[in-house]
Amino acid sequence: MEAKIEKMQEMFNKDLEELKNKQTEMNNTITEMKNTLEGINSRITEAEERISDLEDRMVEVTTVEQDKEKRMKRNEDSLRDLWDNIKHNNIRIIGVPEEEEREKGPEKIFEEIIFENFLNMGKEIATQVQEVQRVPHRINPRRNMPRHIVIKLAKIKDKEKLLKAATEK
Repeated sequence: MEAKIEKMQEMFNKDLEELKNKQTEMNNTITEMKNTLEGINSRITEAEERISDLEDRMVEVTTVEQDKEKRMKRNEDSLRDLWDNIKHNNIRIIGVPEEEEREKGPEKIFEEIIFENFLNMGKEIATQVQEVQRVPHRINPRRNMPRHIVIKLAKIKDKEKLLKAATEK
């Protein structure tokens, strides 16, 4: 019987040692898994930081772009206002023959047009012409087309009166 007990104890010790080895293996596997998870967690944290940095940069870029767009719009508005102020008080007379202009002069033609079309305004506006010029400046002898006359009035209100009278007529 003692031999059986010894055999059982020996088997028990073998089984115990085998269990201890398996437990050590499991502990090693668990440690490896923990290390892997820590590595993954650190990568996730690093990725989150990068994403946060990219989001911050994106917000900065968006803000800069919005500021640029605002400046561009403001500059375009300023340019449009300047252009309107430069060209605002101009009137264009279309299709005046050159012979007629040479005989009478552009100011006289403008006065006649105003007098013919707007009897009550003729003398009031004719005295306030600031500049008159032919457009385009160069004459092309090969093309027989009437050029326009651009008349710059001294006051924008004069142009507005003319346009208002023309729409009423």
